[in-house]
Amino acid sequence: MSGGVLVIAEQREGTVSKATWETVAAAVGLGEPVSAVVPGARKHAEAAAQALAAASLTEVVALEHDALGVYTADGYVTALAAFIQRRGPSHVLAAHTYQARDFAPMLATRLDRALVSDCVGISRGDTGVIFRRPMFQGKVVASVVVEGPAPHFATIQIGAFRSDAAPRGKAPAPVTTVPAELDGCVIRQRSETPFRETKQTVDLTQAERIVAAGRGVKASEHIALVRELAEALGAEVAASRPVCDAGWLPLDRQVGSSGQTVAPKLYVALGISGAIQHVVGMKDARIVVAINRDADAPIFEIADYGIVGDLFEVVPALIAALKA
Repeated sequence: MSGGVLVIAEQREGTVSKATWETVAAAVGLGEPVSAVVPGARKHAEAAAQALAAASLTEVVALEHDALGVYTADGYVTALAAFIQRRGPSHVLAAHTYQARDFAPMLATRLDRALVSDCVGISRGDTGVIFRRPMFQGKVVASVVVEGPAPHFATIQIGAFRSDAAPRGKAPAPVTTVPAELDGCVIRQRSETPFRETKQTVDLTQAERIVAAGRGVKASEHIALVRELAEALGAEVAASRPVCDAGWLPLDRQVGSSGQTVAPKLYVALGISGAIQHVVGMKDARIVVAINRDADAPIFEIADYGIVGDLFEVVPALIAALKA
């Protein structure tokens, strides 16, 4: 491969992340051949590569090494830098996950190349590829054109592209297993097992339905009502920052500029005013339903459906209707 777009896939125990499929959708929009590389131990890297082969890609490479079985920035940067130098892509894309935020800046620096992070759009203009990324907590969106030699690096905001927009080919993409150029002695870090709150907990970025609680819920004892609605909808529970700051829900349930960025099919906002710090984390939800007693709340400006009323009257009625 020389030129084209390279997607760095993210996998856990052989399962490709939804954010990776979104990144593939973004890459295809550049109109160049797209390939993907899946770092990991051989078993998991190959399993994830086979799954990713369903996309219309030029090639999927399982970049395998025992030292990549557990994520470390040192291991990923060393292995990927050598691989990218051999392949010579024009652009390297990765999902803007916590893992990519850790290694992508180091990887771009190792190769002395530019990185545009947290992109929400990519297009081609007269001056080349234009990356669009939010700034000042989402108040403006900047258009960035990268100067200097290829490859140019970018991370894609979760939810900015739809995972189901990644094309699936009639024939699977060819899969190749390549040993990583990596000496285990360069790894200076030791990673802990990824945190999981409970066995049932899922990453909010992967949830198809979310019920989020805001300051309008008023007290911790009312979170039970939020959970009941979420259960009736088969949804995950999330919150705005004031709810997490008050300790009513754990911090890993926070959505917004200082929390997670989500893009579910359905987002139900209960008692959330719609401050920009929260909106930047959920604005790409496909359908937004807002319930708030303040008819002038900013959340109604982005809501597809809005109910002006007391959530303590509306939510029990919704639960009853759903159970019926």
